[in-house]
Amino acid sequence: MNVESIERATLAAVPPDALEELPGWLLALDRGTVGRARSAVPLHHGVQDPSVLPRIEAAYQAYGLPAVLRLPIETPGFETLTEALRQRGYVPSRPTQVMCADPATVAANGRPEAVQISPTPGDDWARVYLGEGFDPVDGQSRVRLLRRARDAVYVSLRLAQDLPGGEAGDVAAVGSGCFAEGWMGVHGMRTRPRFRGHGFARQLMAAMGAEAVQRGVTRTFLQVEAENYLARSLYARVGFSPAWLYVYWQRPGADALLK
Repeated sequence: MNVESIERATLAAVPPDALEELPGWLLALDRGTVGRARSAVPLHHGVQDPSVLPRIEAAYQAYGLPAVLRLPIETPGFETLTEALRQRGYVPSRPTQVMCADPATVAANGRPEAVQISPTPGDDWARVYLGEGFDPVDGQSRVRLLRRARDAVYVSLRLAQDLPGGEAGDVAAVGSGCFAEGWMGVHGMRTRPRFRGHGFARQLMAAMGAEAVQRGVTRTFLQVEAENYLARSLYARVGFSPAWLYVYWQRPGADALLK
């Protein structure tokens, strides 16, 4: 598993306001709510030297942000670093699962023809993130970042018939796929709450998988909060397997908006 390629592909999909590099690290600097776009992440899962911490903290302080580190768990080589973080007052939160799949398998587990694919994000696509059932502040931050992704497609599924709470033609679910570093990253998956349970997310993922196959891309990944068991189960059913878990390390109360 090429950790560096996944981390660089992640930040190509949600490009932060600024990106700095230290040896073996990417420092994403952004004032929005998306954790991946405002945290420092290692580019390998080998032994980590805690002497890098003051440099990471200084970079975030210079940008007017609290330092946040996104680190794998249950991974040998991070014990000294995480102990140093605890001594500096950091605590871990929000365990998140990285999952990987073969796009051809994902494409075969749905009906990609039911989905609209666009190289640009339309207003109807963006409105889902800002609508009922979602945090509008976080939604605005995600739309802002996903809109400036490099080499991305934006997928939407419209209702084929009237359903309770919606009419044929309404956008029921959205997502995006970003192509970078030899991967397709799946990001921003959202189904409007009143339309959940109809398999719409499966169709979106099938469409993105088919797009990856057409482009000759053979690897796809996503990140999902570990406690989101329904989403993790769906992703497993369409072919995704766990790669690693990570958590965000930050000082308590430093940033209540981190999502």
